[in-house]
Amino acid sequence: MPRPLLALSAMVAAGVITTGAMAVPAYSQTDAAQSGTPVRDTATSQARDTAISRAKANVTRHADTFGFGAGQKLHAKDVVIDADGTQHVRFERTYRGLPVVGGDFVVHQKADGSLAGSTRAKGHKVQLKSVAPAVDAKGTAADALKRSHGLVRKAKSTPELIVWAADGTPRLAWRTTVQGLGDKGQPHGEVFVTDATTGAAIENYDAERESTGTGHSEYTGDVGIDTTQQADGTFALIDPVRGHITKDANNLSSSSVKSTSGTLFTDADNIWGDGRKFSTDRATAAVDAHVNTAKTYDYYKATFGRNGIKNDGRGATVFVHVGTNWDNAQWSDSCFCMLTGDGDGTTDPEQVDLDTMGHEMTHGVTSATANLRYSGESGGLNEATSDILGTMVEWYADNPVDTPDYLFSDQSTPPWLRRFDKPSLDGRSADCWSKSVGRLDVHNSSGVGNHWFYLASEGSGTKTINGVTYNSPTCNGSTVTGIGNQKASAIWYRALTVYMTSTTDYKGARTATLNAAKDLYGATSPEYATTAAAWSAVKVL
Repeated sequence: MPRPLLALSAMVAAGVITTGAMAVPAYSQTDAAQSGTPVRDTATSQARDTAISRAKANVTRHADTFGFGAGQKLHAKDVVIDADGTQHVRFERTYRGLPVVGGDFVVHQKADGSLAGSTRAKGHKVQLKSVAPAVDAKGTAADALKRSHGLVRKAKSTPELIVWAADGTPRLAWRTTVQGLGDKGQPHGEVFVTDATTGAAIENYDAERESTGTGHSEYTGDVGIDTTQQADGTFALIDPVRGHITKDANNLSSSSVKSTSGTLFTDADNIWGDGRKFSTDRATAAVDAHVNTAKTYDYYKATFGRNGIKNDGRGATVFVHVGTNWDNAQWSDSCFCMLTGDGDGTTDPEQVDLDTMGHEMTHGVTSATANLRYSGESGGLNEATSDILGTMVEWYADNPVDTPDYLFSDQSTPPWLRRFDKPSLDGRSADCWSKSVGRLDVHNSSGVGNHWFYLASEGSGTKTINGVTYNSPTCNGSTVTGIGNQKASAIWYRALTVYMTSTTDYKGARTATLNAAKDLYGATSPEYATTAAAWSAVKVL
């Protein structure tokens, strides 16, 4: 039976590490944050330093075993101490100042420090006649750029001289990292290893590694989060599947944000956020933004076969912490990015909940398709499109913490910003079409489209769904029977992408959705009839 382990790594874990019957306090991030000074437990530090010192002595005494000789230096990477005092010290090494790839090993020693064994990589014996490369750095960099063509765009290459010993035969090599953009516009890198004497290729691999971290989100509980492990071992909020990246805008104003602004979120242990509302942990908002952007991408892909906002597979940049107490979120075509604020700091928290993120990404979809003009009735349709399909992201995700509903932005703007069954309940939005609708703010004229969507989905009258009671009247006194929101949203999406144009008004939207319903379900279908009935019910004839 394996012994319980006490991990005392080079990057000491936070909190209290428990092993067997003893508990040893380790480095506390919380204490450090409160005091402003790093806290280092002396007992933990002493045990680690003692283990490393003894391990180095064992390597020196057993130099042949470890292949340790002239020109080499050891670098302790990790220490694990068992409950019974057994120590396992992991080393990497350099040879004449150069990193040795494949030269790492672990020293296993008893509680008294005596050698108990070793675990060694293949390249543990390192001796070279010379560390002067025959192939120069400039030529190596140029060759790596050629080899990366098609894999990395807008690339720059950086060669590093190393000792390559991973296959058991030490030799001088160039390890060249090519950094640029991947096939979806995401930051991407390739590493090319070549023999520094002959120029022959040894191997190549991705500089980043796909991984799944744990996110403690503000709105949707604990979630898996798709991240990328970088060459230095840290993790970044770069989605390797969908291509989007999440950055901290560092409170830059929305008008100043560019695609190159902000700071990419990175983390050492791939655990993000603290799950609190109005969190002081800046990664918490990033968790929601990153995950909910992924949900939006997946909704469009799974439901409509759409491959990203522009249907080109390219991922967007998502900025959190935009402005100061900026209680808003928006999509920007100019930087192909989403901008989210921190709320008002009092009642409204960060604007990164599911339907809000879906709403903003849908503005990008609209821009890439019908490009509905952002004024008059077409502007109302633009906003309605984002409300409708953004809400459908919430229904697609079906998260038990943020349950699906017809209340737009109810999490970040409680009790809700807009609702679908009777939009006028916000005191500003229109339930029914009139000649004056086009003169309303587009967020209020959207009420006509939102009301149509609710009636087409759920029908008129009173209804309780997922614990929320709705009561949707019609403007003409009729009774409407709904066809479900999946069919209603499919009709709207096809109308948007096939029949609407930049100047479509509500009458044009009726025609567009009827054409879409006919395409999808037939001109004599209940879906076609409900589409027409719901428009008549909001006085769009």
